[in-house]
Amino acid sequence: MISENIQILRKKRNLTQEALAEAVGVTRQTIAKWENGESIPDLDLAGKLAAALDVSLDDLTQAPREELQEEALKGKHMFGLVTIGDKGQIVIPVRARRILGLHAGDQLMVLGDEGKGLALINAQMFITMMEEMKHGN
Repeated sequence: MISENIQILRKKRNLTQEALAEAVGVTRQTIAKWENGESIPDLDLAGKLAAALDVSLDDLTQAPREELQEEALKGKHMFGLVTIGDKGQIVIPVRARRILGLHAGDQLMVLGDEGKGLALINAQMFITMMEEMKHGN
């Protein structure tokens, strides 16, 4: 529960793991471990974390409130199943194209993880993210 709350509250406040770590006085890796449920903060750090996220200790440790759950799902969609054709092609559902503003000729980057599957991302957005990472932004 606390791991989910930390991540939801951090994202709701538009904080990076680095920024939250700095506010709490821990490393980014510590925040990542808390968010992944690999460890939990001790009471002192939980207090600092709650203060940095501007919530009570109760809000930090209890089941996510409905509005936090809704916030975590905002902008996320399940568009349904697609079938891979003989030549590897897929058809992106009309609703997905409309909501995401995809048009004929747009380029998508195909990313893959053998354990998790495929992801499609706007090619220009991907290039921009890689440039920002390259320059340390």
